[in-house]
Amino acid sequence: MINDDHRTRRVIIDSDVKNEADDQFALVHALLSPTLDIRGIIPAHFGTHRTTESLAESREELELLLRLLALDHPVPTADGAPHALPDERTPVDSPGARLIIEEARRTDAGPLYIAFLGPLTDMATALLLAPDIAGTDTTVIWIGGPPYGDIVSVGSWPEFNLKNDIASANVVLDSGIRVWQVPSNIYRQVNVSYAELEARVEPHGELGRYLAQQVVDFNSAHHRTAIESRSLGDSPAIALMLEPGCAAMRRQPRVRFTADGHYELGDPATEILVVESVDVRFLLEDMFHKIARHAG
Repeated sequence: MINDDHRTRRVIIDSDVKNEADDQFALVHALLSPTLDIRGIIPAHFGTHRTTESLAESREELELLLRLLALDHPVPTADGAPHALPDERTPVDSPGARLIIEEARRTDAGPLYIAFLGPLTDMATALLLAPDIAGTDTTVIWIGGPPYGDIVSVGSWPEFNLKNDIASANVVLDSGIRVWQVPSNIYRQVNVSYAELEARVEPHGELGRYLAQQVVDFNSAHHRTAIESRSLGDSPAIALMLEPGCAAMRRQPRVRFTADGHYELGDPATEILVVESVDVRFLLEDMFHKIARHAG
C-alpha cells in the first residue's frame, strides 16, 4: 500500500445534506480523505419548499452518515442557521457561523477552505458578524448559481442553492472574500448511473448500500419521469479541496444577483474564479476507491 502523505489542508463543509441525494457522497468522500483536516461540518437549511424543518433534517442525516462511517475519531459539527437571511444587513447567528469566524481568524494553521454545498447563509452571517475575515486566507467554494452567458440553464429557476438565500450570496460576493464558484452547468456534469452505483458503491457494507439506495429513493420520490442516474453535483467542491488543479477556472469580475436570480455586475475592480470544467474521472474514482477501502 502507498504510504499516506500526512500533510493536511484545513477545511469546513457546510451542507444541506438532506436536501437531495448528492451531499451524502460529498461528505463521505471528504471524511475518508486523509489530507483534509475537517475542522467542522455544518448542517444547513434548504428552504421550506419540501419541509419546515430542513435544518433539523440535515442534522439528522449528518448524524446517520457519521454512524454508518463509524470513524475512529470524532468529527466536529455545528448547526447552521435555520433559515435564510431576512435581508443583506441582518445576520442569522448560529454555532456554524461562529465556527467559521473562529477558524478564519486563526493565524497558526495555514489557509482555510470552506465548501458550501447549499445556500451561503452561514458564510454571509459570519461576514456580517466579523467583516475582518474577508481579508484572511480563506477560500469559499460554492456549489451554486446559474450558468454564465448564453448557456441554457437546466432545472429550477433560480438555481436551487441560490434561491434558498439570494441575500446571502450577495453579502458573500460583495465582501471581497476569495470565492471559487461552481455553477449549475458544471456541477450537473458529475453523473452516475444506477448500474455504476450498483457495481462500485452498493457492495461496500451498510454505508455503500445506503448511499446507493438513497439515490434511487430520492429519484422515485421527486421525479415524475423514469430516470436511472443522478448528478453528484456537490462533489466538485471536495475535488477542488483535494486538488485545485483538477479544475479549469476562469477569472470573472464580481457579480451580484437580482431578486429573480439573474447575474448583475458587482465590483468590477475585484474578481472571483468560476469553474469551467472539473476532472470527473479523478473525482469519482477517488471517491469509489475510498469507499471500498473503508469497507475493508
